[in-house]
Parts: sequence; structure tokens; C-alpha cells
Amino acid sequence: MIPMLLLILISSLHQHESVAESSHIKVHHASTKEQNGVHESQHEKVLSVTVDGIIQSPEFPNTYPRNTVIVWRLVAVTESSRIQLTFDPRFGLEDAEDGICKYDYVEVEEPVGGIVLGRWCGSQMVPGPQISKGNQFLIRFVSDEYFPSDPGFCIRYTLLQQRQSEPEAPAVMPAWMQSVDVLREAVAGFSTMEEVMKYLEPDRWQVDMEDLYKPNWQVVGKSFFHQKKSRGMVDLNLLREEVRLYSCTPRNFSVSLREELKRTDAIFWPSCLLVKRCGGNCACCSHNCYDCQCSPTKVVKKYHEVLMLKHRAGSRGLQKTLTDVPLEHHEECSCVCKNDSD
Repeated sequence: MIPMLLLILISSLHQHESVAESSHIKVHHASTKEQNGVHESQHEKVLSVTVDGIIQSPEFPNTYPRNTVIVWRLVAVTESSRIQLTFDPRFGLEDAEDGICKYDYVEVEEPVGGIVLGRWCGSQMVPGPQISKGNQFLIRFVSDEYFPSDPGFCIRYTLLQQRQSEPEAPAVMPAWMQSVDVLREAVAGFSTMEEVMKYLEPDRWQVDMEDLYKPNWQVVGKSFFHQKKSRGMVDLNLLREEVRLYSCTPRNFSVSLREELKRTDAIFWPSCLLVKRCGGNCACCSHNCYDCQCSPTKVVKKYHEVLMLKHRAGSRGLQKTLTDVPLEHHEECSCVCKNDSD
């Protein structure tokens, strides 16, 4: 009789112990409820995100229970909305093993495509903010039966404002209707020939490019080469020669074609070109004069190929031609007295 009573008592104790332990297991029963077109399954809780809110481990900021599985699906109100997750600095779960969160962890996933953005545990580093690419987030919390920790985690979710549609760009006046000054300023901002032609004729710029480079009776373009002189050993004579060369010598200057050619009726691209002009100072001028200046002693005229735009007289559109423009180049310079140069 006594053994039978002991057996019943032991069985009763085991039953009570199982109920107490299972009370910590978070399992959602099957449901057919639907929110925002998303079905809530037996393993997850669907939260419609309309305002800011929080989700947290049970008992936060105290020790969370063992054997727990909770899944939250956050769903923004519209397809274009986005959700931001921000973790509370108070963060602590069971430590990782060999750098891997195997036992207790919180995980964030993009439901579309099933991309896991991160799985975190331990307490060394608080996870950074997370922003959804779509309008949903899946957050999963798992703890096993050993070593629960505190404080657990707390996540604030925020509904980001929908991106407003871009304002429509104001209509651009056709190039042929723009004044010379407006068109000159617009063309000067482009860095390639293709950009210029696209701006002038968006629908047929490629045809215009081909027309510009079709061979004709006119000689198109000229090339100029400046060979560098070889230098010998560095000695006093060379240093003296360098002073002479760099004190007053032809050097690159950028000139405005509009100013250089005195043309206000046309637009050139490029609008500026490099030419050789005398420059430098004459501090060691050999002439005994009060004002010694660097002046050209040999000037040549060279031609440069550019794109020229002109309004067609009495008609719509712009005349586009490749043309050669003459520019002065200084090939030799010397320090001379100002009175002599006059």
C-alpha cells in the first residue's frame, strides 16, 4: 500500500514540475487572423506599425525566461513605408560560443527574400540601427534551457515617413530660343563634346556629331607638338640658365575665345583654350633701366579647332560647325626696358 502511495506522489510531483517549466514557453496557437494582408501563423505575432512602439524580451530589464521562442512580424501601413529598429543600450543575452550565437539570441530578418540582417547575443556590443528595405521586419527571440541572462533586449520600432515624390523639373527652353549669354553660360558648364550636343539637340545629337566629323573640302583641324628639351647635369651654369628660362619664358595661359576673338555673336566650345604667352618676372634683368618687363620677341599665329554655335537668322535652330580659330602664341620672350617695349 505504501509503495503505491509513493508512486502516486512522485507522479504528481513530476506533473507539477512539468507545468511550472512549460509556463515559460511562449507558443502562439493557430490563428486565421489577418492584418495588412499578412496572415498571423501559430509561430509569430503580427504587429501593424502605425506609430512608434517597442518589443522586448520577457521580464526586461530582468533575466528573461528559459526555453522561449517569440517571433514578431512588423508590418508598415503601406508598401512604400519603411521601419527603423533601434536597440536599447541595455543589451545582454547568453554569450556566443566560438563567435557564433548558438543558444540565446535575437535575430532580424527581411521577410522578402529571407535575408537575415543580423543575429546578436552576449553583452559586449549593442546592435546598430536597422532600416527595412521593404515594409516588413521579422524579429525572432530564442533562448534555450541553460544560462538565461539579464537584462535581455528592448527594441524601439519607428515608422519612417514615406518618401515624397520628386518635384517635376521645370521645363527647359530649347537651346535655339536662348539668348547668347544664357546659352554661353550653359555650354560652358559641360565637360565633353557629347554633353554639349545632347543639350543642344536631345533627340538628334548623335546625328549632329556624325555631321560635324564628315570629311569635306575644308582642312579640318591642326595639331601642334612641343618637344621637351633634354637637360644635362645640374651645375651652376644650368642653375643660371634655369633662372633665365623661368624668369621670363613662354608658359600656358588660358584665354577666353569670346574676348580674344572679339566675337559676341557666336558661342564657342570649349569657351577657353590654352596658349603660350610670355610670363614671369625680370628681377635679374641685365638692362640698366628702372622698369624691366617680360615681353614677346617672337609671335606666331596658330589655329585651333573648336565648336561654334550661332543663331540662324530668321529661322529656328542653331547653326553648329567645327571651325578653326586663330590665336597668338608667344614662342620667345625677353626682359626689356618698358620704354623700349613702348
